[in-house]
Amino acid sequence: MRNKFSNAALIAALGALCAATGFAQAPGAAPPTGSVAVANPTYTSILMEVDVNRPAAEVWQRVGKFCDIGEWMQFPCTIMSGKDGEIGTVRSIGHEVLVGKTDLSYTYTQPVTEGRPYILYHGTLEAKPVTATTSKLYYTLMWDNSTLADDAARERDKAQRRQMFEGALKNMKTLAEGGTLPPRAPRGGGPGGGPPK
Repeated sequence: MRNKFSNAALIAALGALCAATGFAQAPGAAPPTGSVAVANPTYTSILMEVDVNRPAAEVWQRVGKFCDIGEWMQFPCTIMSGKDGEIGTVRSIGHEVLVGKTDLSYTYTQPVTEGRPYILYHGTLEAKPVTATTSKLYYTLMWDNSTLADDAARERDKAQRRQMFEGALKNMKTLAEGGTLPPRAPRGGGPGGGPPK
């Protein structure tokens, strides 16, 4: 009995020590290089939508898999870990992690990147029934834009994101309604030509 209590007390003490120091380092691991936390975040969001002349379930089946983004954003996408549609799955675009889902929606985030301020970027894609034969696609983005230089830079960033994702919604509409997309035109974006982070 005394050994069981002692082991439990030892485990609790080690847990408290790890919590007090932030996290336990593996032997030989490099120490953190600095905080990526933003001191005074200012969160902003964009809600975009498009009407689709197909039932929501059909729309979602056509464009709602986690790596379908590769087709409608016209950037290569692969599943890096996990299984498409499962919570915790990581896709190659932005190393985005699937953090929530319903039958007709999913939410993702971009992870912390060492040496870059963490802007808490999240996106949600949802198909919503309107009638038995029509639906709407909604795309919501949310992030911290306080790391940008000034209000003008924040407005440019927001406009760029809106333009990119409204284009993606139009592409989803085309695909869901049975159309095909023209080849991707060269354009800017994030690292490797992908969406901005």
